[in-house]
Amino acid sequence: MNYFEPIWLSVKLSFVTTVFLIIFGIPIAFWLANTKSRIKPIIEAITALPIVLPPTVIGFYILLAIGQKGPIGKLYESLFDTQLAFSFSGLVVGSFFYSLPFAVQPIQAAFEGVDKGLVEASWTLGKSKRETFYRIIIPMSKRGLITGGVLSFAHTMGEFGVVLMVGGNIPGVTKVASIAIYDEVQAMNYSEANILALFMLFLSFSVLLLIYRFNKRVVQSV
Repeated sequence: MNYFEPIWLSVKLSFVTTVFLIIFGIPIAFWLANTKSRIKPIIEAITALPIVLPPTVIGFYILLAIGQKGPIGKLYESLFDTQLAFSFSGLVVGSFFYSLPFAVQPIQAAFEGVDKGLVEASWTLGKSKRETFYRIIIPMSKRGLITGGVLSFAHTMGEFGVVLMVGGNIPGVTKVASIAIYDEVQAMNYSEANILALFMLFLSFSVLLLIYRFNKRVVQSV
């Protein structure tokens, strides 16, 4: 068995998804942390849905949206002349929505923990909101930003249900490590499945260890 291909595909998917989650998760988290809008609980509930919904349910509705008959799928195919479902790009879309709360919630908590007095002092000194955001808020929220990024990466690495529903099982395209483990177990090739499973176990442990060690250092430095 080629172990490298599904592992590399999982790492690639996790990295790309995490980049998009950080780019879009920061403004969502910042808005949630500072807004007093009545629709805030609704947005928070929508963002947190992947935590409580079965992956197959999320994957099913994403598949309907990005399939050839879905609105997003039709638009994507008209623009790029290729289907979005059962492709690597489709995996990114599915993984983005499924891992969204793991990025938004830690970042939102970090933004909410920023000292408002420092922010107001920055404004008083003539700094713009943009300057204050990048020079005060972001540095003070680095713990949440890193935690959100690492959790998003790890969560995407271990995803199975959404990936299978949206991407299927195409070698070299959508067959990530979790799908490869399932295939090997189905074929009763337990030794091959064990190798991939041990890699996933090691990666998950390393990610959690990284978060705890980083958070401990941040607390000690305060």
